[in-house]
Formats: sequence, C-alpha cells, structure tokens
Amino acid sequence: MNPDKQIKAAQESSFGLWKLNFFLSRLIPFNKPHRIKITKIENNRIETIIPYRRKNFNHIKGIHACGMATAAEFASGFLLLKKLGFRKYRLIMESLEMKYLYQAKMDIHANFEVTDEWIDVNVKEPVEKNGVAMIKCEIKLTDTEGNHVATGFTNWQIKDWNKVKTKL
Repeated sequence: MNPDKQIKAAQESSFGLWKLNFFLSRLIPFNKPHRIKITKIENNRIETIIPYRRKNFNHIKGIHACGMATAAEFASGFLLLKKLGFRKYRLIMESLEMKYLYQAKMDIHANFEVTDEWIDVNVKEPVEKNGVAMIKCEIKLTDTEGNHVATGFTNWQIKDWNKVKTKL
C-alpha cells in the first residue's frame, strides 16, 4: 500500500476514504473491533470517529474513556505521519493525557489540526538540530451534536528513521 496515494484518494472520494479505512483496520488491528475510522482527512486536518456501540461501552453505557483516548491518539499520530512522511520519521507516543468534560452517549469525533509552519518549527527544525523532537498535540473530542466531551493531549517523540537505533 502506498500511503500517500491512498490518502490522496481518501481526500477526493468517499470510496477512497472507505478503502483507506479498510487497509488501516488491517494495519492497526487494535482499532478494528472498536471500528475507529477516519471520517475526514484534509491537508492540515483529520477527524476520526469511535462509534456508539456495545463493544465501546463502559459500565454505564457511555463510550469508554480508553476508546476516546485511542481515537485521539489515532487522529494526531496519523495526521503527523501524513504531514511528515511515513517513511522518513518514526513516532513513539511518550504519554497521553485526557480531560473528560461530558458523558459520551453517542458517536464521538476526534479532531486534530496542524499547519505546515507548526510542523516546520516544532518538528523538523528540532529533529534536524537535536536528532529528536518532543511535541504535545491537543485533540478535541465532540459528540454528534457538537458537545465538547473531552480533550486529549498526546506527547510524541519524533526521530528521523536514519537516527533510530534498535536492539536485535
């Protein structure tokens, strides 16, 4: 799968978006049973959804807190990789923080947005200078009616793949 080609197709048609989600459900098997999907993808913005369904419920029939956190992580990580290039940079989530404001009793949408300038200043320049960038992303989660139910903060460590050392 060529990610850039699939993303371009997803931006241009609903079939392209369906196809991207189909491939992602197999590449990221953890998200598949929860049916976390991308609903909108633009140059600087992404929206994911975690549907209101039994497998995503907590004990009081709301969407589980960890499900919302996963939707937030997925949104920020995917858009960062889209902007940076899937083959050039490695992302590792350093930490995740959630602030819950409202009970989630319907589909939840996670929205994340960044500009090219923000990427240049906060990611590319620090990676070039220090070999690593530590960034914090803010993801707004809303229900279908537009109520702000939570805010996610993902902290990412980003490195150039050429600088990554792994033990065998």
